[in-house]
Amino acid sequence: MNYYSLNHKAPNTTFKDAVVKGLAPDKGLYFPERITPLPASFFENIDDLCYNEIAFEALQQFVSPDIPKDVLKTIIEETLSFDFPVVKLNDTISTLELFHGPTMAFKDVGARFMARCLGYFNQNNTNEVTVLVATSGDTGGAVANGFLGVKGVNVVILYPSGKVSEIQEKQLTTLGQNIKALEVDGVFDDCQDMVKRAFLDEELTSIMQLTSANSINVARWLPQLLYFMFAYKQLHKSHKDIVFSVPSGNFGNVCAGMMAQQLGLPIKHFIASNNQNNVVTNYLKTEIYNPKPSVQTISNAMDVGNPSNFIRIQEIYNNNFNNLKDNLSSYSFTDNETKVALKEIYNNYNYVADPHGAVGYLGCKAYLKSNPNAHCVFLETAHPTKFLDVVEDVITEKQPLPKQIQSVMGKEKVATKISSYNHLKALLLK
Repeated sequence: MNYYSLNHKAPNTTFKDAVVKGLAPDKGLYFPERITPLPASFFENIDDLCYNEIAFEALQQFVSPDIPKDVLKTIIEETLSFDFPVVKLNDTISTLELFHGPTMAFKDVGARFMARCLGYFNQNNTNEVTVLVATSGDTGGAVANGFLGVKGVNVVILYPSGKVSEIQEKQLTTLGQNIKALEVDGVFDDCQDMVKRAFLDEELTSIMQLTSANSINVARWLPQLLYFMFAYKQLHKSHKDIVFSVPSGNFGNVCAGMMAQQLGLPIKHFIASNNQNNVVTNYLKTEIYNPKPSVQTISNAMDVGNPSNFIRIQEIYNNNFNNLKDNLSSYSFTDNETKVALKEIYNNYNYVADPHGAVGYLGCKAYLKSNPNAHCVFLETAHPTKFLDVVEDVITEKQPLPKQIQSVMGKEKVATKISSYNHLKALLLK
């Protein structure tokens, strides 16, 4: 499989090169040259396949021939070492829990997969690779955990000061070794802009190999299509019209779901559930795409004003607005509405959601008003205890800390404060 830049001003390249570089030389996102649908029999017989077998069949075409089949099987086995249960709330709404990994966030899958791909590519390389990543919350911890101790790879994580939860901050600032945390005086978009500027800085890129572990990197993004296949395996016998409501920030997850659909997965529709960072919600209403500065919300991992992956979504639909709108709905919700939803989910279903999942739940309810025959699955993207202050305040019930969270709470935060790109550059050049 080769990959092309969505800026269309760079030569096509291999999966390996796309992973190592992160962005194309023309600074465009990489996209696979083709998507070959899986045979109908794959989905008809999906009950006979385990998760590892599903993952191998779904991902093989995207990594071949750069990752041999036996290596891919090992990478998948090491990546998918936890479960992805679907929990039914009522006859029309279920949730897919994606928080059973080491950092209790959906990004564990992509981060672990990418780390192992990069480790394989770098095993005989004497040159170090620097993974530069911006996080609005969960990406940082997942990347830090996934890349911890990987030979020849240094990780630099930028996060907005005071705008991630205490637990999220602990997960990305306490590991040490090859992980460095930079606390940015600003919002997530400032972090993301610094990362993008570094990739454009020839003085940097001429002396060090930079790559990204945000969902702009194909190895971080593509494995997320597996979630939708795993949910389908659990639901397809009892529900025909399966719709996914995806809490959306940088739009990597909903885009990955659309890739699963391109592979033939029988998904009826997608919902991009937004908080008040509602660029895509507005776009689907007006056909005007107008990025704007992000605003801080209680669902902080979705506080993105210029979602990077939306250009990939447009590519999937050949930049045809009507075709995209036929397959994607989007709704935007306030913090107050999110809190009401958290309380409703707890009181009505005895289920504790996190603020991002609550936004996804609201998306389900909005869609079902005019599509009552669908079964809507919202993605519960992080464990609720990662947002203890919000969750406990709303449901007024003390929550026990899982062992993954307990393990970082007593550790000392180590982070360097920065306020400008020049400061970042100086640290990278040290």
